[in-house]
Amino acid sequence: MTGFGEARRQTENLSVSVEVRTVNNRYLKVAIRCPDAYATLEGEIEKIVREKISRGTVTVGIRVEHAISSQENPLNETVLENYVSRLKSFADRLNLSHEPDLNVLVTLPGVVTDDSRRAHDADAEWPIIQDVIRQGLEKLQKFRQDEGQAMQNELQLNGRIIEAQLVQVTDMAPQVVSEYRSKLLERVRQVLTESAVNVTESDMIREVSIHADRTDINEEIKRLRCHLEQFQTFIDEKEPTGRKLDFLSQEMFREVNTIGSKANNVPIAHCVVEMKAAVEKIREILQNVE
Repeated sequence: MTGFGEARRQTENLSVSVEVRTVNNRYLKVAIRCPDAYATLEGEIEKIVREKISRGTVTVGIRVEHAISSQENPLNETVLENYVSRLKSFADRLNLSHEPDLNVLVTLPGVVTDDSRRAHDADAEWPIIQDVIRQGLEKLQKFRQDEGQAMQNELQLNGRIIEAQLVQVTDMAPQVVSEYRSKLLERVRQVLTESAVNVTESDMIREVSIHADRTDINEEIKRLRCHLEQFQTFIDEKEPTGRKLDFLSQEMFREVNTIGSKANNVPIAHCVVEMKAAVEKIREILQNVE
């Protein structure tokens, strides 16, 4: 499920910021972006993520900055003195005037220590980093819960659409056989007036019975109704049910499709189109549900 959460914490010597983003995915995939000095913590970070999220692509971005105290000197005086000494020696040997430019000297390798590249004790800083990650995940979950509520409402709406159309199909189902019987009698009358063919009552009964068995959709109606009841049960559960709902929506579509093909009735076909559209909307929503 799509979501975003961020958190920050500032201490006297440490600043930690975390951003957590999620997008839909059938499986759980965790990507962690953090300074190289904290790469050893990636296993623990992923463990925390998996405690909260079970489905989706999760990107965790971590930034850690350290304050430089007044006692810390990023200038390496020994390296600087060596540069100056060697440059003076080179200038004397070539009889060149030598006035060192400090602005240039401080850009030479090793003169200024890059604080961001110094080794830090990742394990000692882990409690703070862990706390900020959990705060970011909590905000992410709040974001996802709000979005999830909107999705739940839409899922329930489409479920009600299917249920309403199913009621109409149930009412019209007995008419399928009745209409076929009437059409069959009409065709038989036409044949009898145009030829000397004899059609017995038993022939008529057998033909109507075969068609009635072929177009019987009562079992599909019962199964679809059961699926709708289970659909609502899954929605009401507190635990993630995205996979269950996804599978159930496939079963619902199968029953709706069978009703349309077996009934062979125009009014029922119209109801089937509405039910298929609702199921497709459900399946689209479920692609982003945990």
